[in-house]
Amino acid sequence: MHDFEGLLKKYWGYQTFRPMQKDIIQSVWEGNDTLALLPTGGGKSVCFQIPALAMAGLCIVITPLIALMKDQVEQLKKRKIPAIAIYSGMHPREIDIALDNCVYGNIKFLYVSPERLKTELFIERAKRMKVCLLAVDEAHCISQWGYDFRPPYLEIAAFRTYIPNSKIIALTASATKVVEEDIQEKLGFKDGKIFKKSFTRSNLSYSCIYEENKMRKLLHILRRVQGSSIVYVRSRKRTKDIADELKKNGIRADYYHAGLSNEIRSGKQDNWIGDKTRVMVATNAFGMGIDKPNVRTVIHLDLPDTLEAYYQEAGRAGRDEKRAFAVVLFNQNDVARLRNKVSQEFPTIPYLRRVYQSLANYLKLAVGSSNLASFDFELEDFQKTFNLEPITTYYAVKKLEEEGFVQLNETFYNPSRLFIAVDNKLLYEYTIANADHDIIIKTILRMYGGELFSNFITISENEIARNTKTNLPHIIKALQLLHQKNIVIYEPRKDKPQLTFTTARFDASKLPINEKTMEERKALTIEKMEAVINYAGHLVRCRNSLILSYFGEEAKEDCGVCDNCLNKKKKVEINASYNKYKSLILEILREKSFSIEEVHEKISPPNAKDFVECLRIMVGNEEIQYLENGKIRAKDNS
Repeated sequence: MHDFEGLLKKYWGYQTFRPMQKDIIQSVWEGNDTLALLPTGGGKSVCFQIPALAMAGLCIVITPLIALMKDQVEQLKKRKIPAIAIYSGMHPREIDIALDNCVYGNIKFLYVSPERLKTELFIERAKRMKVCLLAVDEAHCISQWGYDFRPPYLEIAAFRTYIPNSKIIALTASATKVVEEDIQEKLGFKDGKIFKKSFTRSNLSYSCIYEENKMRKLLHILRRVQGSSIVYVRSRKRTKDIADELKKNGIRADYYHAGLSNEIRSGKQDNWIGDKTRVMVATNAFGMGIDKPNVRTVIHLDLPDTLEAYYQEAGRAGRDEKRAFAVVLFNQNDVARLRNKVSQEFPTIPYLRRVYQSLANYLKLAVGSSNLASFDFELEDFQKTFNLEPITTYYAVKKLEEEGFVQLNETFYNPSRLFIAVDNKLLYEYTIANADHDIIIKTILRMYGGELFSNFITISENEIARNTKTNLPHIIKALQLLHQKNIVIYEPRKDKPQLTFTTARFDASKLPINEKTMEERKALTIEKMEAVINYAGHLVRCRNSLILSYFGEEAKEDCGVCDNCLNKKKKVEINASYNKYKSLILEILREKSFSIEEVHEKISPPNAKDFVECLRIMVGNEEIQYLENGKIRAKDNS
């Protein structure tokens, strides 16, 4: 046994592990191929970070999202744990330095996308790294039966052969039984151990409400349930419209989507985390990697695409284990839109080839070029340039991504970075010969230190301008000139979406699209869509039980707190009240009619509401009737 609690306390400040975490860590430590299925907020990252810290060597973490990759690296660095990420859009020299640091330096965690595993450069360097653990995050992406299939994940098993002595752990928040088995097969598990925490969230109350006036119902929910909230919608425009409407009604709301700049997104997110903003209206770009424990409601104003996605998004409520609510507001239009969306998601093969060729033309790429090259990419400009239909084109790009040809990072942001490309002696000689750059270079060195000679460092041009008492355009121009003269490598900040060709560019007519797989994926997508529609429209079965059943888990009992369970409980209570008061009311009305007030006075029920409900049911059952004088009598009393 290793002192895993000591590491947890040292780096995270926690005294004890969450349920199942230590068992998973112990399994990895013992060298077992390990699959961990932990719900959102279950602490997946600790399950590979702690054993990696206990081992000698480097942990390679494979994850599909740049935003999550960068967030985890920043979190580790804050804890004084050396970590780096390699992703599309980085300068080749920066990638080279990062890989060298993994071979010769003290880097403990290296985050990469699955596409990176196929490159010759990465494979050759990985062979020289002392890799102790391979962690596969979002492991459901490896399965064609998952909801976010990424073909490059299939390369992981082949990559393992280059690091034969490393252990492996695969992690995901949601996977059906079929996906669970597929993950193990595709990763080549040998006698692997599976740890699966129940998908039950006992503190989370699920509800699906059929509602035509969603804004009125949304306001009603937010007024009844105080505290922090996320409201999910599909379109970017609706995020602002709904946030504005909430603000008009006195609710501190803001909006968030991938089309906003990084600074704006960060500011909005910080305000929400700090409870300056109560309600964030967002697309599903919001919430990943954010650990805010006190979210009381997560409300979907549109039907989610899959139950897997819904479970993860709803699971952002109540991470503090206190009562929280996950609500879906829907109507028949939403069901029709979801079915229409699925038909749009699968463009024809000729249209996919046309979009792929248009991408190559737009970016001026020759056949055979640009493997893992990244480009600024504005989808709207691309569509207009080639007169392409917007919605179909968006889904065509996503389908090309799913097939493993391109990758679109809509939320890409990289701050400005700088690396001094010459040694100290040559830099000194340059400053002597170019006095106009002397003060800028000295200021940069004073601000960022000698690490600029060995690593790419994040810089702020505004801060450099302030410290040199010049202006921003002057600094940018100077850095660009130093870059042109090969004194530095200057990478200006990027905040536009990035498109990466994850393979060398194909001749569009020979693009190897697997039509059979696409048909299977379409059938699976329809199946998952119908599961969502069934979940939303179900009026009887416990919603927690429905979710557990979908993920292959049997509920031991009904949750008792979802809308269906509460409705059942209410019906039982109503029936009990009906049975309790029916005979008393009929006995009183046997001889003559009375007003409701007179009957109430004779019975003196402890709960007036139950008494009135009993009267309502009796009228409906034609057991009693109202007379013209406002009194009531038993129906068979002539």
